[in-house]
Amino acid sequence: MAKLKKRAKRKRSAAPAKRSGVVAKGRSAARVPASKSLVRPKLRKVLLQTQTAPGAEYQRVCEIARRFPGVEEVTWHGTPGLKVKGRIMSRLRTEAEGALAIRCDFLDRQILMQADPSVFFVTDHYLNYPMVLVRLHKVRRAALADLIERAWRMVAPSKLVAEYDAAGK
Repeated sequence: MAKLKKRAKRKRSAAPAKRSGVVAKGRSAARVPASKSLVRPKLRKVLLQTQTAPGAEYQRVCEIARRFPGVEEVTWHGTPGLKVKGRIMSRLRTEAEGALAIRCDFLDRQILMQADPSVFFVTDHYLNYPMVLVRLHKVRRAALADLIERAWRMVAPSKLVAEYDAAGK
């Protein structure tokens, strides 16, 4: 029993101290004030988003999306987005590509990208996600309304979709 206690004590003393101000490991740890310790500063993420307000194209997206029940405007990763009952439906990308990322089926995404590659595209980031990127300044209004409805149907709870269809809208 005494041997086990000695081993446990040895293991505890050999472990590196987690308190700030301890520079070295082990028994010969030198105490240094926390202000003078070798602590690396935390790195900040570089944001590629712009902090400007969304343009008229995105306002048109919000206007169409508000027709459907349960849609709410949110901020997602520092950019405006739309959710349905807490599930993400779309997000405005204001990085270099400047497009709307909207939910859609993988098959529909392939069809859209083949039909009009100047409007619909995907970056490497979105390859494994059921989303397509849409250039808002190039998309037709009728196609945009259809895309938003499909995205809404994809993320909305089935009860909400059934109520919407029963209302005949």
